[in-house]
Amino acid sequence: MTLSRRVARSLAALRERELPPEVAQAAALHFIDATGTALAAAGVSMGEAYRRYAANLPDGGRASLLARTGGTSASSAALVNGGLCHSLEYDDTHTGSIIHASAVLMPAALAVAEEVGASPAQMLGAYVRGYEFLVRVGRAAPGGFQKKGFQVTPVAGVMASALIAAELHGLDEDATVAAIGIALSQGSGVFEFLSNGSSVKSLHPGWAAHAGIIAAEFAKAGMTGPETAIEGKRGLFNVFVGDSAAIDRFAAELDDLGAVWRISEAAFKFSPCCHYLHPFIEALGLLAERGVTVDAVESLVCEVPLGADAVICEPWADKLAAPTGHSGRWSLPIVVASQLVEGRVDLETFERPASAEVRALAQRVSWRPLENADFPNRFEAVVICKTKDGASRTIRVEDAYGNHTRPPAPEEVLAKFRTNAAKSLTPDAAEALEIALRDMQGVPDLSRVTAALRAERRPCEGVSRS
Repeated sequence: MTLSRRVARSLAALRERELPPEVAQAAALHFIDATGTALAAAGVSMGEAYRRYAANLPDGGRASLLARTGGTSASSAALVNGGLCHSLEYDDTHTGSIIHASAVLMPAALAVAEEVGASPAQMLGAYVRGYEFLVRVGRAAPGGFQKKGFQVTPVAGVMASALIAAELHGLDEDATVAAIGIALSQGSGVFEFLSNGSSVKSLHPGWAAHAGIIAAEFAKAGMTGPETAIEGKRGLFNVFVGDSAAIDRFAAELDDLGAVWRISEAAFKFSPCCHYLHPFIEALGLLAERGVTVDAVESLVCEVPLGADAVICEPWADKLAAPTGHSGRWSLPIVVASQLVEGRVDLETFERPASAEVRALAQRVSWRPLENADFPNRFEAVVICKTKDGASRTIRVEDAYGNHTRPPAPEEVLAKFRTNAAKSLTPDAAEALEIALRDMQGVPDLSRVTAALRAERRPCEGVSRS
């Protein structure tokens, strides 16, 4: 049996069982979080391109757009909503697989569910099953896609989106296998955006969500795809990772489907920047709590897990330059300095280029490899601060707050949602959406969610909607 057929058959078997209550609760919370991150982007400057694009989409479709009121086709809605969800680097991460699953899967599940009239339970079930597939791809080759220059989230996410769409469209096993094969040809997303801090990375999960839906629609129409999309000589792992051993690891990952729910391991973000930076933000906060001030700092040495360094440290001169606010989201020196200078790293931090004071402190930051790091299972950080009086303080953070080893309370995630939703929605509309999203279990349809998503938008903060 090919791996695509095994995946299709295994996920179909899971549909016959109800989600465990704790899995359903985790899924709902991640779904809410992802919706909030998209709404935050829709209301600030980083969402401008998506607002302009959405303004020209045909209206009248059943799938809701988070960039404006009204609806459009499922594939177009998923494209825009997925791009928004990833625009601020605020969406969830499964650290062990290095995947931003919800930025692909929430938009795909929501759009198709609205279009076909699925129930909230059917939508969340498909979302979870897509999540379980996608994370297992990343776990089979942790860091492997990235070493070849690819972002695993969209490359494998397009297959997960196709699986969600295939399930919600009611495709049979053969058509689902075809959808996976068709999706393989749509896999894309490279890290060259780091060369100038361009905003195209946000499009990666949106395109994956969009293309996966298209793949399922073509499979429904009779198009075929290679059944060996995962293990073939020119398939997922051989082309995008170049490691045939990953095929066997992925096959082994499928063994515990339905027994181990990887979505429960996914991490929430509480700062809108690369997740690798989060433990360093916490470390600088702890230094400040211990009385360290900007003026007192002689040097800050950050010990970085190898694997994270290529994204947040290299090339160091580029990280120091960080010409735009957005490029600072992947800059260790800028983010570390911002936390100590401003006492926070939040949505406002990256709305404009770093200040002169932040850049001055960034010049005193350096990095070296962190020995024996458990990356990517844990996002660790060590910061050694030397002060001008000759003292030295070392702060170690064992894992980013929000990961499953240090889980946040649900109320913290909901508070984040409220802050984010307020960037786009009026207080009444944001409250109505939160209630609708929290009360999806047992509700027969998505009408309340759809109505809340199509409420009138607030004016954007300092930018036009044209």
